[in-house]
Amino acid sequence: MATKTDGLSTEERAAVKQRAAELRAQAKAGKNREAGEKAIREAIAEMPDEDRELAEGIDRIVKEVAPHLMPKTWYGFPAYTDADGKVVVFFKAASKFTTRYATLGFEEAANLDDGDLWATSFALLKWTPEVEARIAEVIRKAGSDR
Repeated sequence: MATKTDGLSTEERAAVKQRAAELRAQAKAGKNREAGEKAIREAIAEMPDEDRELAEGIDRIVKEVAPHLMPKTWYGFPAYTDADGKVVVFFKAASKFTTRYATLGFEEAANLDDGDLWATSFALLKWTPEVEARIAEVIRKAGSDR
């Protein structure tokens, strides 16, 4: 069970510390695809089976439909950035904050604009052919040039 300390849960405090460590590691590695892929593989390997299956699928799809996006971790999550280093897409494991579903999320750099309203995240429960097709479609659009 999450406990609160100074307004942040134990899990949130751990995520902030993890992000600080990521920033230090990224400063040393620079924009290095190999280092980013290694960080993502390590993050995925630590996930429970249900989250790992989803994260591996998303990683594979990003490599297929948006290979120009750079892999990295972001608050311990697998994430993929544009040429400016801005996060486009990320995966948040359900186990990270003990939520009932994992999240496929998109940041402002994602090219998902669709009029005055569009989704910036999706709840994920399991990997199916339909889910895979929808994820590929959304990531392809998110990673495209504006």
